[in-house]
Amino acid sequence: MDEEYDVIVLGTGLTECILSGIMSVNGKKVLHMDRNPYYGGESSSITPLEELYKRFGISDSPPESMGRGRDWNVDLIPKFLMANGQLVKMLLYTEVTRYLDFKVVEGSFVYKGGKIYKVPSTETEALASNLMGMFEKRRFRKFLVFVANFDENDPKTFEGVDPKLTTMGEVYKKFDLGQDVIDFTGHALALYRTDDYLEEPCLETINRIKLYSESLARYGKSPYLYPLYGLGELPQGFARLSAIYGGTYMLNKPVDEIVIEDGHVVGVKSEGEIARCKQLICDPSYIPDRVQKVGQVIRVICVLSHPIKNTNDANSCQIIIPQNQVNRKSDIYVCMISYAHNVAAQGKYIAIVSTTVETSDPEAEIEPALELLEPIDQKFVAISDMYESTDDGTDSQVFASRSYDATTHFETTCNDIKDIYKRMTGSDFDFENMKRKQNDVFGEDEQ
Repeated sequence: MDEEYDVIVLGTGLTECILSGIMSVNGKKVLHMDRNPYYGGESSSITPLEELYKRFGISDSPPESMGRGRDWNVDLIPKFLMANGQLVKMLLYTEVTRYLDFKVVEGSFVYKGGKIYKVPSTETEALASNLMGMFEKRRFRKFLVFVANFDENDPKTFEGVDPKLTTMGEVYKKFDLGQDVIDFTGHALALYRTDDYLEEPCLETINRIKLYSESLARYGKSPYLYPLYGLGELPQGFARLSAIYGGTYMLNKPVDEIVIEDGHVVGVKSEGEIARCKQLICDPSYIPDRVQKVGQVIRVICVLSHPIKNTNDANSCQIIIPQNQVNRKSDIYVCMISYAHNVAAQGKYIAIVSTTVETSDPEAEIEPALELLEPIDQKFVAISDMYESTDDGTDSQVFASRSYDATTHFETTCNDIKDIYKRMTGSDFDFENMKRKQNDVFGEDEQ
């Protein structure tokens, strides 16, 4: 323990484990500690089911109808991976995929007027969708073709739109799209949580819709992937990567003090010993005096014995309830997975509802989503504070990750990883840096 490290990482959430893996691959000497006896921090998967009941203060033990406790792996933070998104790239480049198996999520749905509809994202689906009238469909199809052909480096594809100046609201107007179509395009395809993007330049939105379509094109059913045995597998995969490259891991290790001298970090004190370091990465819970609360998220884990109505009996899906549909500022999300992903007992489904808290009665806010899930066998309600760092770490060399937000995919988490990487190293994050060096097998068999 009494050693000198380049980087010490506190907490084994996904953000911390990915950064620890990247730093190790890049030749840094890394010490990774967690005060908990398990991996994953806030983003862990809880097993057996008894443990989940205990964690949420439910004194009864699970009824027999729930099956074997150890058949359950329940994510505390529900998210899917975009098939063509940044996290999948990170998994492929670092070859962490060799430790994991993924399944495609069976469908993506959007809520309108109390009902749910499949999200149309290809021309064929758009023309067959019940979400729009006939003329609206043609206009939407034109818009999709425009987005698919759009190339920010080729002005011939702009059709009079300036990617850096024209707002997304103006682009919708240009194609004469109605409010319902704007709702599902912005929230179910571009995956924005609020409507602020309408006033922003359109390039970001166009790229988000492209990401959705490209992800969808890879597997056809939906753009989302989910790992067998739950999201808790992800941090562990990156932790293995770090260990292969010489990273040291210590779970169940209390952190007594982060040692700061002359305004910057020099080490971490644990059980009387000090490990010295040049830089420190941690989640907000390790440095309460250096973070500020920026909001709250409510997440409700619901155990069901049936698939969700009107989803073609999908064993996994996502439902987005755009804020306009329920008079809110931010969307409500439902992520549903099931026994098909080895996270629940046979015949059982787990639906997790989440949204950013806007009132003093968060449970009432998610009522429209819970109505879609009835009957619910058991629910577990968590309201979490969201934190972000008050300084960028340049002086202190302490870099804190952000709390996980209410979005149902990992793109925002990856942006945080890239942001921390840039602040730590001074250079932009490049996926190529993550490739395992040739002949770097460190005791692993050649694949």
